[in-house]
Amino acid sequence: MLEQINFKSAKEVLQEVIPEVQKTNAWLERLQTSLLSKTETRFFKAAADSGEMCETARKWLNRLPLKSERNEKQLQAGKLLVNAMAGLCWKFTRTHRSRIFAEARKSCKRPFRLEALAESAAELCPGVYPSLVELGAEQSLFLRDKDGLELHQGMLFSQWFSDEEIGNILIRDMRQPLPESLDRVDELLKTNVLDLEYARIEIYGEVATIFLKNANYLNAEDDSTLGATETAVDLALLHPEVKVGVLRGEKVAHPKYAGRRIFSAGINLTKLYQGTQSYLFYLTRELGLVNKLFRGFCGPEWLGDELEHGKEIPWIAVVEGFAIGGGCQYLLVMDYVLAESGSYLNLPARKEGIIPGCANLRLPRMVGDRIAYEAILFDRQFPVEAPESRMLVNEVCSSQEIDHQLHLVLDRVTGSGLVSASGNRKTLRSGAETIESFRNYMAQYAYEQAFCHLSSQLIKNLEFHWKARER
Repeated sequence: MLEQINFKSAKEVLQEVIPEVQKTNAWLERLQTSLLSKTETRFFKAAADSGEMCETARKWLNRLPLKSERNEKQLQAGKLLVNAMAGLCWKFTRTHRSRIFAEARKSCKRPFRLEALAESAAELCPGVYPSLVELGAEQSLFLRDKDGLELHQGMLFSQWFSDEEIGNILIRDMRQPLPESLDRVDELLKTNVLDLEYARIEIYGEVATIFLKNANYLNAEDDSTLGATETAVDLALLHPEVKVGVLRGEKVAHPKYAGRRIFSAGINLTKLYQGTQSYLFYLTRELGLVNKLFRGFCGPEWLGDELEHGKEIPWIAVVEGFAIGGGCQYLLVMDYVLAESGSYLNLPARKEGIIPGCANLRLPRMVGDRIAYEAILFDRQFPVEAPESRMLVNEVCSSQEIDHQLHLVLDRVTGSGLVSASGNRKTLRSGAETIESFRNYMAQYAYEQAFCHLSSQLIKNLEFHWKARER
């Protein structure tokens, strides 16, 4: 989280590390004035001033050694500069969030996805928010060497979600079908099978089965897999004959599990440690892929504070092997979970150092607060045969029986008809998780996850629990 700046000690640290003493003194004076001022500066002047100060700070950061090679004083200076820039960004965004959103949306090309809006905001307020070029340069660094450009995206989206009108617009726009999905509907209607590289969808009668695919990483999720999986979900919702969806893991190539189906290993820790995993992945996944599983599509004019009329279908998950992290998060939005005996579920957020998506919002209402706290803060595992897992898994059977049991479940759900299934989902959800509670959660999540994603503790956790350096 943002830390209070002690300007006296900040002056000493910067003067020791950065030789341009006069410039650092002037910069700190401007920073103090900007952070403490109660006067609202006009938008374009505030954007220019904040952007100029951030660019100066980044220039100084770039003169320092890589983060992992800095001495103690250099680390202090780097942390101070990063925190100062984040503070500037936070105050500027908090003051002008409505104007930033209106201008960014005006210049943004459709569809109004998070990535496009972030890019548009960066073009509108250079220096305040990172550009694609700046983000690309930082992605070439290991996580341990990143100074935190993506923190500013966290500040931006946290403030946008804090605003009811803006937050509802973001939620609505992220529940629209992707352009790629619309482009491939006709192909799916002809073939009933589409391989999207990192996901596969098969249509059989009224059932759409989506296979999670990342064979070399135990079906883990990352920036590469996200678009394909969301496209597959879109296609299931767009298909006129589909009444129910199935989510299942594809067979993997890992030597220990070769030839077996594995549901999902969660976030790709290799990509995370290497620094190639983006911060926006977390937000895009929750608002696009996961929210479409949970809530389906919504109308393009829906405002968030009215009845939902969008297309949705019930979903069944088939857990084989394990559902770790993000894999377990999927189960919290499923309507039925069928699990292979011997499999397990867990949310190893503590060992990773990040927030497990919307599990903190959804898990307590399923298993109760006490068990949810234990699962998220103390790494409790859920073997599917355990009594407490009954609140997460509907049915457990052997690997030999799982396909037969799946067919029985599908027969039961398709027999009730799409209208009642869709209506019952909407009404069940209205008492469990309102759009308002989801929006408020996303405001907090966007802020906290930005700091978690770039924290030194995350790196330590990966190196200690996952042996990242050895790998």
